[in-house]
Amino acid sequence: MNSNEYFPSVKDIIEAKYILKDIIYNTPLQKNKILSEKYKCNIFLKREDLQIVRSYKIRGAYNKIKSISNDDLKNGIVCASAGNHAQGVAYSCNKLKIYGTIYMPITTPKQKIDRVKMFGKQYINIILTGDTFDECNYKAFKSCKKKKFIHPFDDKKIIEGQGTVGLEILQQMKDKVDYIFLPVGGGGLASGVGSYFYHISPYTKIIGVEPKGAPSMSFSFIENKVIELKNIDRFIDGASVKKVGLLNFNICKKVLFDIKPLHEGKVCTTILDLYNLEAIVAEPAGALSISALDIYYDKIINKNVVCILSGGNNDIIRTEEIRKRSLIYKGLKHYFIVRFPQRAGALKEFVSTILGPNDDITYFQYSKKTSKEEGPAVIGIELSDKENFSGMIKKMKQYNIHYQYINDNPDLFDILI
Repeated sequence: MNSNEYFPSVKDIIEAKYILKDIIYNTPLQKNKILSEKYKCNIFLKREDLQIVRSYKIRGAYNKIKSISNDDLKNGIVCASAGNHAQGVAYSCNKLKIYGTIYMPITTPKQKIDRVKMFGKQYINIILTGDTFDECNYKAFKSCKKKKFIHPFDDKKIIEGQGTVGLEILQQMKDKVDYIFLPVGGGGLASGVGSYFYHISPYTKIIGVEPKGAPSMSFSFIENKVIELKNIDRFIDGASVKKVGLLNFNICKKVLFDIKPLHEGKVCTTILDLYNLEAIVAEPAGALSISALDIYYDKIINKNVVCILSGGNNDIIRTEEIRKRSLIYKGLKHYFIVRFPQRAGALKEFVSTILGPNDDITYFQYSKKTSKEEGPAVIGIELSDKENFSGMIKKMKQYNIHYQYINDNPDLFDILI
C-alpha cells in the first residue's frame, strides 16, 4: 500500500485505543456554558489539555513505539519535536524503560524542555538544535542510524493513535456531532480524528484551524500537493511547521470540510479569555479550534459543536507577549517612532494634546542626541477604545508631529519592540 492509498480503518483506531487503555486518560468532553451562550449552540470542549502529558501527543507516540519490535527498541529511538510530541515520547521511554534521543528546536519554551526531562528522566537525552521544527526534524532523522525514528505526524501508527481522540468523542457524545474544530500543524490529529469520523459519522463537518503565520496545509490544498513554506511565524509552536506530512495531506484532503488560517493575535485573545473566564490554561495550538468559532457563527447556531483543546503546555513567561499580541490584534496597542523636539516638556505636551484621558503610554525608548533639534523615540500606546486610533492620528497630523507607524512594518517592529 503506498501513501496515496493509506487510510486508517475503524479497526486500526480501535486497536490503538486498546494499546493505550492503561496509559492515557479518557479526557473529559465538557459542555461549555459561556461559549454555548455566545454562539447560540451546544459547544463541547474535548479537554486534551488534561491528558497525562497535557496534550494528545502521547496517544500517537506510545502507539507507534509499541508497534516496534523489542529487538529494534534495544537500539533506542529518536524523535524531533517542538515540545508536546517530545513529552509523549519521553513518557513512553520512561514507561517502557527504553532510551530515546529527543531533538528540540532551540526556540522551544523552557517549560516544555523541563517537562520533557521530568517525564523521561534518565531514559532520554535532549539535543537542542535548529530554529524551527523542520530544521530540527531533518537533523534528528539524519542521526538515526540503527535507531528507530518516531515522526510526530507523518506515520500510520501516529495517525491511528491520534484517531483515538475521535473514538472517545463519539463514545462520550449523547447526540450527533454536527461540527468538529481542531488544530492543524503537520496534520496528525486532523487525519486521525477525521478518518474515524469519516467512517462512523460522515455527516460531521471537520474544520481544520492553523496559524496564519504557518499555513502549510492551506497552501498545500491550494496547490494540490505538499508545499514547503520558506518562512513561518513560530509563535504557535505546537502547530507551526513548514511542511505537512504526505500521509496527513492525502487523508486531510478527504476528511476536512474546510481549513481556516487564523491570526496569531486572535488566538492570543482566546488564550486570555479561557484563562480569565474559565481558569483554563491553553497553549497557543490548543486555543486554535475555539478561535475559529466566530467565523462559523451563522452556520453553527443550534448545532452540536466539539472543539478539541489539544494542549495546555504554556510557559508563564510568554504571558506578556500573548497579551501584547492580543491587544495589537484588537486594535488597542500601537507603536510609533516619534521625533520629539529636544527640549524639556515635549513628552508632557504630547501626552496632554494627543492621548485621550484613558489612553496610556506603555513603552518608551529615547536617547537624547547632541546637536540635534529632534530626537526619535519609540513609543507604545495602549488605547482604552480602538475607535480612538483615528482621532489620535488626526491630532498628530494637526500638531505637525513627525511619526512613523510601525505596527504594520513587521521587520522594523521585530527589531525595535
